[in-house]
Amino acid sequence: QVRLVESGGGLVQPGGSLRLSCAASGRVSGVVAMGWYLQAPGKQRELVASITSGGNTNYAGSVKGRFTISGDNAKTTVYLQMNAVKPEDTAVYYCFADLVSDWLMGKYWGQGTQVTVSS
Repeated sequence: QVRLVESGGGLVQPGGSLRLSCAASGRVSGVVAMGWYLQAPGKQRELVASITSGGNTNYAGSVKGRFTISGDNAKTTVYLQMNAVKPEDTAVYYCFADLVSDWLMGKYWGQGTQVTVSS
């Protein structure tokens, strides 16, 4: 009943920029937080950045100063502006949302979008 749709992944050169988007739709009563995880081959999924409905943000140390997370006024879309990307940023990026649907709080995931940083 809840769907997260991601867009914006692709191939980018080191030092370049990329913008990811994720939109939540369906039976969404309220969003508590949204954000992004990444998963590199053979590694565990790890948090990249998150933003609460109140606008509080949190970043992994490896992306601070390079990535910026933001949301729209409706609080159902989140963006990740990735600047000065590095080869180690290469991973599948998954959008998540902590939200209320049909009176129940839950964590929802997008399908993932590949980001490849390479020259």
